[in-house]
Amino acid sequence: MSDPISRRHAGGSVTPDIAPAPELTYAERARTLIHLGRVGSLSTISRKHPGWPFGSVMPYALDDAGRPLFLISSMAMHTQNVEADVHASLLVTQSDAPDPLGAARLTLLGEVGKLPVEDVALARKIYLARHENARYWVDFEDFAFYRMKITDAYFVGGFGVMGWVTGDEYLQAEPDPLAEAAPAILEHMNKDHGDSLLLLAKFFAGIEAEQATMTSIDRLGFDLRLKTPDRVRGVRIAFLLQCRNVEDTRKIMEQMVRLARQGV
Repeated sequence: MSDPISRRHAGGSVTPDIAPAPELTYAERARTLIHLGRVGSLSTISRKHPGWPFGSVMPYALDDAGRPLFLISSMAMHTQNVEADVHASLLVTQSDAPDPLGAARLTLLGEVGKLPVEDVALARKIYLARHENARYWVDFEDFAFYRMKITDAYFVGGFGVMGWVTGDEYLQAEPDPLAEAAPAILEHMNKDHGDSLLLLAKFFAGIEAEQATMTSIDRLGFDLRLKTPDRVRGVRIAFLLQCRNVEDTRKIMEQMVRLARQGV
C-alpha cells in the first residue's frame, strides 16, 4: 500500500493529497437499497382499465441474482393484471429517511411471471426467511410464487443524484457488504468517536470543523456532515483499503486515525 501522506505545508504540517473519493456505482447502490428493504409498490397494467397503471403494496424477497420474488394470490387484482400483461415496475424507497424527496429510491422495470415448478422450493425457502408470517398462507391453493425478470432500473440517491441502470448492470452488481452493519457503525462512531471524526475531516479532507457527523458508510469510504463557522457541508472520505466486513472497517478506521494524529 502506498503511503497516503504526500503533501507538506510550509508550516510543517502534513496532509494527504485530496482526490475525489470513490463511490459505489448506481447499480451497487440499487442492489444495496433493495437488499435492505422488504416491501415495495408494484405497479401493473390494469386489466379493467387498459393502459392505466395499478399500484399495490407488495412484500418481496430476492433470489440469488437480485430478482424480486412475490407470493401473491390469484384473487388479487395485481395478479390478474400480470396474467394479462407481464409488464410491471417495483418501487422501493429508503424507509428510514426523514425527507422522502432526499431519500434513495429505486424503480425496477421488468416482466412478472409465475415461477416454474422446479424453482418453487428454493423460492419458498428464500421468501419465508424474509417474511416469516407468510408461512400461514404460503400453502394456500390460490397463492403462488412469481418473479420479476429485470429489464431496466432507475436509481435516485437524493437531490441531483439519479440515473438509469441496465438490467445486466443491476444483475451483475452486489449489495454493499457493510449494508446490514452500517446503522450500528454510524451510531457507534457518532456517539463515541466524534473527536476522531473531526480529526479525520481535518487530515483527509483538509477541513477544520466544529462538529462532524458520519451520515453513511460503505466498503469504499464514508460520508461526513461537517459544521464549520460559516456553513454546514458534506464531504466523502475514502478508506485506505476496501472494507469487506465490520472487522476490516474497525482496523482501517483505527489506522486512519493514527495517521491523522501523526500528520496534524
